[in-house]
Amino acid sequence: MILNGPAVLIRSYVLIALVAISCNGKTADKQLVVQVKNELDFSRSEVVTLSTQQLKNFLENHKKEELRIRKEGNANYLRTQWIDYDQDGHDDELLFQADAEPNSVSTYLIVMDSSVVVPESEVVAYSRLVPERTDDYTWENDKVAFRTYGPTGQKEALEGVPGSTLSSGIDLWLKRTDKSIINKWYAEHLKTPGYYHIDHGEGYDPYHVGGSRGTGGIGIFENDSLYVSQNFMSARTIAAGPPRTVFELDYASWSDYGLKETKRITLDLGSNFSKFEIVFSSEREVPNIAVGITLHENKGDAKLNGQEGWFRHWETMDSTNLGEGLVLNPTDIVTALVHKTEIRDQSNLLVITKPKNNLTYYAGFAWELSGQITGINDWDAMLSQQAKIIANPMLVSIKK
Repeated sequence: MILNGPAVLIRSYVLIALVAISCNGKTADKQLVVQVKNELDFSRSEVVTLSTQQLKNFLENHKKEELRIRKEGNANYLRTQWIDYDQDGHDDELLFQADAEPNSVSTYLIVMDSSVVVPESEVVAYSRLVPERTDDYTWENDKVAFRTYGPTGQKEALEGVPGSTLSSGIDLWLKRTDKSIINKWYAEHLKTPGYYHIDHGEGYDPYHVGGSRGTGGIGIFENDSLYVSQNFMSARTIAAGPPRTVFELDYASWSDYGLKETKRITLDLGSNFSKFEIVFSSEREVPNIAVGITLHENKGDAKLNGQEGWFRHWETMDSTNLGEGLVLNPTDIVTALVHKTEIRDQSNLLVITKPKNNLTYYAGFAWELSGQITGINDWDAMLSQQAKIIANPMLVSIKK
């Protein structure tokens, strides 16, 4: 099952005022004024969207390829992206990244200008299937990178092929560069197997997932045991960036409940959190859906903040610190627990949610060596802010 409609990591909304410009005695819509309003008490930099319906009149006499966006008072155009979420051949939304100071409104101008080409950059949100490493699916932005595992990896693991992975957990790649690293690290891995497990100055992958949930994997928690799916069976890239990447993963039926799932995952430029939107179907009603974070060897520190809807694990990894976290709507949560066991890969922080046919949550991390945080208090503050952002989207209204 495919989700219809946009999957938005941080649902930022837009205030649009149509400005009539006098031109040789005639009035024509030559410019759109876009106002982005932040009602929270901290600065925000988020991907915002305009629907094609909102832009329909403006685009009637122009090519969408000529559309440009800039912040008021700044001559430089911003990178934009069109997305066709339902893959019907027609774009649904236009995206760009907007900044807003605390309790303020930022103004952006949309014009038609084919004379300037907006420069490309290595700082992107990006994702792809990686057949050259069995069939990982990997995604990243300027802050973080993730991956999970596909059907070839599952087949090889069940056949006992060394180095293969049987897991529906979510792996973390620790970056300390804002540049894209997926293609480079995999290319180097083909020449030198294990390349990305060593930090060559841009970060590395020291994170072990195995049968755990990694950061953001799901399961059914019943009778003190966690039941999980195997690897994804198929993948679809909906948008590869630059400000937003979106893709979907399908999983075969699993558990005694005959549960099937389709994950739509979205990652925006500038965010430490992937958005997971999951649609479920089952042969029998499931008791719950649990979202997890691996506790590795039970040496880290966990915090459960059900009132605000965020959950944290903090651990030392190769002499540096890493914070992992989940953010959910508190109304979806039944309970949360730190489930520890001596069985390898079975210790997880678990957030137990109500059984229903869909679930949305955010999973992310921050690594001290990235320079994004300097300690556990910074990570807690980032999680708290993420919960507030989800609960308080930027306001949207249209003035004509």
